[in-house]
Parts: sequence; C-alpha cells; structure tokens
Amino acid sequence: MKKSIQSEYQREIVKEVREDYERRKIARSGYEAQWRLNTNFLMGNQYCEIRNGDVEDSIKQFGWESREVFNHIAPIVEVRLSKLSRVKPKMTVVPQSAHVSDVEASKLSKSILEGVSHKLCLSELINEATNWSECLGTAFYKVIWQNDYSKVIGQNENGEDVYDGDIKVVVCSPYEIYPYDNSLSRLSDNPSIIHAKAYPVEEIKRIWNVDVEGESVEILSLERVNGKQKLNGEIKKGYATLIEKYELPSSENENGKLTIVCGDKLLYVGHLPYINGEDGRRGYPFIKQVACEVPGVFWGVSVIERCIPIQRAYNAVKNRKYEYMNRLSMGVLAVEDGSIDTEMLEEEGLEPGRVVVYRQGSIPPKYLANSSVPNEFSYEEERLLNEFMIISGVSDLMRNSQSNVSNMSGTALSLLIEQDDNRIASTIDSIKNAIKNIGKHILRVYKQFAIVPRCINKVNENNSVERFYFSASDICSDDIAFETENELSQSLAQKRANIFELLNSGLLSDENGKLSSSMRYKVLEMLGFGVNDSSYDITNLHISRARKENVCFSKGEDFCISEIDDHEIHEKEHIAYLLSSENEQLMKDKQKYNKMLNHIKEHKKYNKLILELENSQGE
Repeated sequence: MKKSIQSEYQREIVKEVREDYERRKIARSGYEAQWRLNTNFLMGNQYCEIRNGDVEDSIKQFGWESREVFNHIAPIVEVRLSKLSRVKPKMTVVPQSAHVSDVEASKLSKSILEGVSHKLCLSELINEATNWSECLGTAFYKVIWQNDYSKVIGQNENGEDVYDGDIKVVVCSPYEIYPYDNSLSRLSDNPSIIHAKAYPVEEIKRIWNVDVEGESVEILSLERVNGKQKLNGEIKKGYATLIEKYELPSSENENGKLTIVCGDKLLYVGHLPYINGEDGRRGYPFIKQVACEVPGVFWGVSVIERCIPIQRAYNAVKNRKYEYMNRLSMGVLAVEDGSIDTEMLEEEGLEPGRVVVYRQGSIPPKYLANSSVPNEFSYEEERLLNEFMIISGVSDLMRNSQSNVSNMSGTALSLLIEQDDNRIASTIDSIKNAIKNIGKHILRVYKQFAIVPRCINKVNENNSVERFYFSASDICSDDIAFETENELSQSLAQKRANIFELLNSGLLSDENGKLSSSMRYKVLEMLGFGVNDSSYDITNLHISRARKENVCFSKGEDFCISEIDDHEIHEKEHIAYLLSSENEQLMKDKQKYNKMLNHIKEHKKYNKLILELENSQGE
C-alpha cells in the first residue's frame, strides 16, 4: 500500500512539472519565433516571415521576380563579435579586511579563478555565449559541480571509477531556458526557472541509470536549401527531454527545490544543490547575458531584430534596381498579335543577325523605349546603408575597416573610434557582469564542495607553471572586482605608442637615466614580447627568487645572500614588499622586520661595491 502511494505521488509530480513546462513553452513561443527569424536572416535566408507563430518562407509574386540576398546583417554581427571578443577582464578578489590572513586568502582565491579559467577555457565559453546573445539577444551560463568529472581517485565496491569532482561551466542557449514570467527581467525575480534539453535515451541511461522511452523531439538544425543555409526544426526519434525545474527558497521550502523529470520518470526531487547566492543562500546556477536589455522583459534584444526591416527594404531596392537594368539591357519586345511565332521569340529572343519573318501588312517586332535607371534607386540605397549604421551602432569605420580620413585629424579619428565603442557599452557591461558572477559562483561552489584539498595549476607572471593546493576553508571572500578597465578603450597600437612616449620622456628610467633590467622586462611584456625576451632566464628568475625570500621572511625564516643574486633587483623587490599596505603586521613584528632590513642592507652594500668597481674599470 505504501509503495502504491509513493508511486502515485511521483506521477503527480511528473504531471505537474510537465504541464508547467508546456505552459511556459506556449508563453515563450512568440520570442522563439523571433529567434528563428533572426538566425535565418543571419544565415542569408531572408525571404521568410513569421506567420501563425512560426517562420515560413514567402512566395514569389511573379516568376520573373529577382530575389537575391544582399546580406548586411552578417558583417554587422561579425564586427560586433570581433569587438566584444576583446572584452576579457582580469578578475581579482577583494579581501574582507586589511588583515594579512584575509589578504593572503584573497590572493589564493584570485589564483583559483585564474587556474580554473585556464582549465575550463573560459574565454572560449564567453565567446560562445556572446555568439548566442548577439544572434538571439540572450545567453546563459550554468555553473555546476560534477561528481564524475576531473581526476580518478579510486574505485568503489563495484569496481567503478571514482572521481574527485570539479566545477564545470556550460553555455545554455535561450531555447533551453523557460522563466516563470517573461515580464520579469531578472533571474532572481522569477520564483522558478525551467531548464529543458533533449538528450538521446542512451545518454540518459548512462548518466541517470534509468530507462526512458524515446519521444519525437524537435531539434533545430541548419540545412542548405538552394545554395542557402536555412534553420529548420527537424523531428528526431530516440530522444527524450530532460526537464529541470529550479525553485527559489520560500516559506514552504527554506532551501529551495529542484525537480528533475524525464519522460514519465521522476529522476530527482530535493533541495537546490548549490549555495551560490548572497549571504550563503541557495540560488539558481544560471547567469544571464544579454545583447541589449529591455525594461520589463526577461529576454534581451538582438541587433538583428532591429536590422531586419532595413534588410528587407534594402533587398527590395537592389532587386528592383537590377530588374530595371535587365529591362534596359535585354529590352521588352512589342509584337502585333498573330504577326510572328511568339513562342519561338520567347525561347530564343532576337539575337544579332537573326532573320525575323512576320506576317505581311503587320507591324514588325520592336523594343519599347525605356528611360535610364531612376536616381531614386541610388538615393534610397544610400539612405538604407546609413540606416544600417544608425540602427546597429556599427559605423563604416568598424564595418569596412576604413574611412575617409584625408581631411580628418588624429583627434577626430580617436573621437570617432570612441563613439563606436560607446555604442556597444551596454553589451560590454552585460558581458563583464556575467564574468563577475561566474567568478562568484565558482568560488562559492568550491567553498561548498572542495572539502578535500585540491590541486590546481596556475601560470605565473614569469610564464612558469605553479602548482598549489587549496580547500574550502581557504576561500574567505567572493567579492569579485576587475583589475583592468575597458579593454576597448585602447588598441594594441595605441598602447604601444603610449609606452614609447613614456620611454622617450624618461619616466620609466631610474635616477641615473638608465632602464633597469626589471623595468626592461616589464616594458617588453607590455609591448607583447615578454615571452621572447632573452633576459627571461635571468631577470625574471631573480624576481621570482626575491619574492620567495619575501615569503620566507614573513614566516620568520632566515635567508642568506648568494653571490649569484642580482642585488639591484632583490633590493627593489624587498623594499616594495615592505612598503605594501598588506604587510603592516610584518612591520609591527620587530624581529622579522629587522631580519629583512638587515638583508636589504647587505644587498645595498654589495650593489654599491659593484657600482664602484664598474666606475673604476671605466676610468
């Protein structure tokens, strides 16, 4: 009896979740039709429109009608993507306080973010999500913990591999997300979110160890029709839709609720798995990114949607113009009824040298007089091209990579580039906010699940790989900030020009007017040649050694000066370490402070002797 009641309870949950999914699917259908239309226009299938809630091809009005596509939407999107791909801000973690332990913990958290970003290829994931958001207006990241991911640490009783588990970031298209209400703009405003995606039944069996009956599922795919790519919904069998319903914490469910349904099976029901919200609360594992935000709407708007009416008008003008030119070049024949075989004339035309036989007494065939192509076609074409620039925010300078700069000063050109960047500033802010939230989710999920010490690799400033260990207790802060400003504010050429100006002005030289070896390495690194610097084996290794000595002194250990030390580099690194605000506790510890001070004095002594020896040799 108890088993039948439980089975009935499960069937009721499955029914409730599937009905909610179908309701949200219908409510979102209008947005989905627009997404399909955007994709078709981007791919070049531009003679289609939304009818009865679906995208359908339009029919020619006349058989001779020209319907060529002059795609200006694709280069606009490509230019925006190339600009937005440069938005890769470097994340840092703000310590909770100025205490040494909090500062060191924030440095460790920053190293964790750098290592995980490299391991997950976060830059590629950001580019993938930006592609979705630029095409459809919205994209999502899903930060999850996978137990069967990362390294094998052993085997269980059944002989199966056991993994240590790790963070995984997945990009979700807007086709997979179903909000509670499409009018609630933020994720946190929706009391529940559904993530639905179709999987092969074999994949579901492998992951969940549950047999699910296959369904006929519509899978969106691109196919080539008449030489053009077209987005169609293909019905595939052997698939099943996995539905995950996330519900935020409420008075009924303090820890929220997650229900996973596939077919007629209930796979999971329980609390929200991730403590990834503010102040240790549970929340959604999703992060939203939009191209252009619309107040009061959950979904963002793509630039493609704004350009579609202009693209339709442009195609019409160009095709009518070419039709007019065809009439001028091919001509339109006027033939008296019954004077000639019109079928033969339609098939073969009037080629040069042809003998035309017509009925005696009738008027011979002749071409109708046509005027030249009206100037209105050219005027309208130029006006529509200008509208593309105004609506999309992509100017000729960005789209064509050239501009009429013969009468333009360098300052005016810089202002023009700055205006182009300002037009996509809101999109840049959305990407940066998404990256910041990804960093927060990564640290919070590690703090929840990284109970056993974990190992991660990090690339240092000297391009060497450092391996370090951490656990959940080492993560104290998840306040993410950015070290860099807007990456679009300066191009690589502009940055290099500024560096050369600083070098010429002497601001990077020391008191003797020379460029120190450490500064030389930094300059080459800023110019983009740090890896190829021949002094990498010497200068950077001295810097690394000096920093290791700093750590030893902070622990109260002694460190003797070596004959192979570059005393100038060591001296500057040690002084910089003492003057940094994060080492106030070291300054208060007289014993540690005096040890390090004596160490610096020895470096100064040796450095002075070397300079005196060089001066005497020079004389």
